[in-house]
Amino acid sequence: MPTTEKRTAVRTVSTGGDFAVSWGPRSPLALMAGPCVIESRAHCLGLARRLAALADRLGIPLVFKASFDKANRSSLEGYRGPGIDAGLDILAEVREETGLPVLTDIHEPWQAERCAKAGIDVIQIPAFLCRQTDLLLAAGETGRVVNVKKMQGMAPEAMAQVVRKIESTGNRRIVLTERGESFGYANLVADMRNLMVMRALGYPVVFDATHSVQRPGALGSGSGGDSKWAPALARAAVATGACDGVFLETHETPARALSDAANCIALASVGPLWKQLASIAAVVRAAPEPRVELVPAPKARKGGAR
Repeated sequence: MPTTEKRTAVRTVSTGGDFAVSWGPRSPLALMAGPCVIESRAHCLGLARRLAALADRLGIPLVFKASFDKANRSSLEGYRGPGIDAGLDILAEVREETGLPVLTDIHEPWQAERCAKAGIDVIQIPAFLCRQTDLLLAAGETGRVVNVKKMQGMAPEAMAQVVRKIESTGNRRIVLTERGESFGYANLVADMRNLMVMRALGYPVVFDATHSVQRPGALGSGSGGDSKWAPALARAAVATGACDGVFLETHETPARALSDAANCIALASVGPLWKQLASIAAVVRAAPEPRVELVPAPKARKGGAR
């Protein structure tokens, strides 16, 4: 007999504060956007101001993202950022001036508490480190929103153990992000089923459109990418109905970006893309969710094929 697909209640997760951004079934589609790495105080503040103005004009629930240290660059010579001390000061200034919640990633457990004390709203766990128990526990213990990116070669079902580690700290402010699946060497593919599988764990899910078009290590001393595909993948993710937010790395002049230049999108494209994404989200969320009947696989005949 066919059975009806079981649905898991999805938690709503919020940054809190005066300009709270939330993710979940009853929250509007949210955006995480900013440069890959803090290039300078002036550049970071300038980009944040322009994104804040765009968010105000279009009504975008926006979290500003930027890294203070890209500890996982392909090459030893790759620009890593200003470091934790200067970087957290710059992000605190962004938060104070624009009112935007801010996100940054950590690579070592001790950095979690420093970020929390500096007012970081969302602590991000990089994909390559998403199974590191001590890192997850340290992030969870801050009580901040923890955004975990699924590792490129990891099954989405395995994120259940990642969730359990953070939950063990008492923290239920968890967001899970899909950022592409390994597809041979130096290439990724976006499997939209991963969004639905991870959301069934009971937490909101974000789609990272710009890292999903990355080509890891394709340039030898750095990663390449195909930024032209990012908008299409973002639209597809939102259309699944299992996407609570979109993650985009952006730059005024992508070719001049000091990190991930090949896969980030131009700042001028963010507004038009957001209008499309918001329209798709409105259509999907307004329609009742279809019930899917699960038909069991036929039992094998005794004696095998004849």
